[in-house]
Amino acid sequence: MQSNDERAPGREALTGARRVVVKIGSALLTDDGRGLDEPAIGGWVDQIAALHARGIEVVLVSSGAVAAGMAQLGWSVRPSAVHELQAAAAVGQTGLAQCYQGHFARHELRSAQVLLTHDDLSNRKRYLNARSALRTLVDLRVIPVVNENDTVVTDEIRFGDNDTLGALVANLLEADALVILTDQEGLYDADPRHNPQAALIPEGRADDPRLAAMAGGGGVLGRGGMTTKIRAARLAARSGAVTAIAGGRQADVLTRLIDGERLGTLLRPEHAPLAARKRWLAGQLKVRGTLTLDAGAVSVLRDRGSSLLPVGVRAVEGHFVRGDMVVCVDEQGERVAKGLVNYGSDAAARLLGQPSHQIEAILGYMEAPELIHRDNLVVL
Repeated sequence: MQSNDERAPGREALTGARRVVVKIGSALLTDDGRGLDEPAIGGWVDQIAALHARGIEVVLVSSGAVAAGMAQLGWSVRPSAVHELQAAAAVGQTGLAQCYQGHFARHELRSAQVLLTHDDLSNRKRYLNARSALRTLVDLRVIPVVNENDTVVTDEIRFGDNDTLGALVANLLEADALVILTDQEGLYDADPRHNPQAALIPEGRADDPRLAAMAGGGGVLGRGGMTTKIRAARLAARSGAVTAIAGGRQADVLTRLIDGERLGTLLRPEHAPLAARKRWLAGQLKVRGTLTLDAGAVSVLRDRGSSLLPVGVRAVEGHFVRGDMVVCVDEQGERVAKGLVNYGSDAAARLLGQPSHQIEAILGYMEAPELIHRDNLVVL
């Protein structure tokens, strides 16, 4: 039986969500390739604005740059040559950003264009920089509009997809939910385009291996069908987020989902957010360094679940940078915990035994008052 902090969320995670990543696919945004569908985009913006007015933080992951560029260039078939895809993305991205900006302005909201690659989110330093930038935008009540940087990326254009990018952004911001809007009503047990008897799957587990066998291929405009959406749900589940896959052309689909209406398919994580994150941290095998703790620090980590402050650290070993995984040991060398550090090894060595209020005076800056925040630390 799962404890309360480990119980996997269901649809109540949508009704109680405070931070949501919404991904909208190319077919929807471009009216199946006929150019940017401004009335539809305006409708989704209206819904996002309504959620924003409720105090829900929304980050939008938007496809459509390549497809919008294709329409402007008069191309009916998605090209395979990388340089042509890059050109289409460059042409389409400007109009896409302007379209969102204009519609959000109707609600007196600001939007911000954020172009990322999957590599940005796999490099730890760039990952942390991206997280800081996105969190700052959200704190400023700006709606980030995230897209893959197709103009400069090569292999991501061939193999990447914005479903995966949406899941990685959900991980990045520890979102409560990932909502994927598509041109299908949800996930079916067979391809509904070819099988009229196909049945909608209302709920399931993100890690259920049977789901992949049910998924169909992608359309002409997009780079992935339901297979990429299932993969995205599995990725989002790493940080405990639920994933909803729903038809984007349904009226008020976003607000209805957040209100708990049983639309589309809900894919649940195995564990609740904190438990999922702790399991992910515990499974990280590559440790970059070691922090030796005094008895007091060991006690507060084990007994109180506190963050690790520099005052309780006696020694630093290894070379690591901000965001790397380190192991914490007691003065006898026994492993106590592991976690993601807020400071590199050189800075950490200068902070040994120092109170947090001295960090800025010692380093000339302060990333955080703790060496490892409790949300990024797991006791062993």
